[in-house]
Amino acid sequence: MRLVTWNINSVRARLAPIETFIKTHDPDILCLQETKATDNDFPLKFFLKQGFEHYEIAGQKSYNGVAIFSKYPITKLDAPRWCDKDDKRHLAVRFDNGTVLHNFYIPAGGDIPDPEQNDKFAHKLAFMTEVSAWFKEQQADNNKFILVGDLNVAPLENDVWSHKQLLKVVSHTPTEVDHMDEMMASHDWIDAMRHFVPGTERLYSWWSYRARDWRKSNKGRRLDHIWVTPALKPALQSMTIDLAARDAEKPSDHAPVIMDFDLIP
Repeated sequence: MRLVTWNINSVRARLAPIETFIKTHDPDILCLQETKATDNDFPLKFFLKQGFEHYEIAGQKSYNGVAIFSKYPITKLDAPRWCDKDDKRHLAVRFDNGTVLHNFYIPAGGDIPDPEQNDKFAHKLAFMTEVSAWFKEQQADNNKFILVGDLNVAPLENDVWSHKQLLKVVSHTPTEVDHMDEMMASHDWIDAMRHFVPGTERLYSWWSYRARDWRKSNKGRRLDHIWVTPALKPALQSMTIDLAARDAEKPSDHAPVIMDFDLIP
């Protein structure tokens, strides 16, 4: 099973790079975030043409939005109304073998890393706290859960281009890292990307549009994640970040993360 997570930053604007990516990598499951399209405006025919017969979408105009496309049957699962907002940031589905997939788009948090001064940052921290509590209630040794998405936190020193310079920048502040640590502990999650690339090595999935040559400056952050519960650790096979997609014409500022599993959903 080949699974991909990708903050697409407007699905309707990225159909060409999506098509190229699918032809190149042949994913079985494609999880998108920040789709920025209502369900009625979503380009479903495009994805059906690519061979994804099964899907769930949750979208809204111009903001947020998540989607899961699969070549295997999926069943949508109920999920909480996070922070009492219907802002289309989470989808959960179950495969026929019982594996559950969660696709998240965690709030970015604005620019000021202070919940007293910045409602967006307060929302981000509250969202992560609720997610942690929810998964903690579901803990079971035999749970086969996969969590993917743009979690908007780069937790490790080598998940950012400069640990010292970004300590007070939203996405890498100690407060956010602590909240992510609590999320990971909520179900003993395994950071599947770091399973293949040790924390001593740099690993990024996002590069700002502001850089004229993003590869040369390489001021990246790892905001996109794939986690698995311990029961799925033996199924992990390989991981790749597709940098070519970041080089595409009119690309997303995120690169897709590809994870191969020894698993048939």
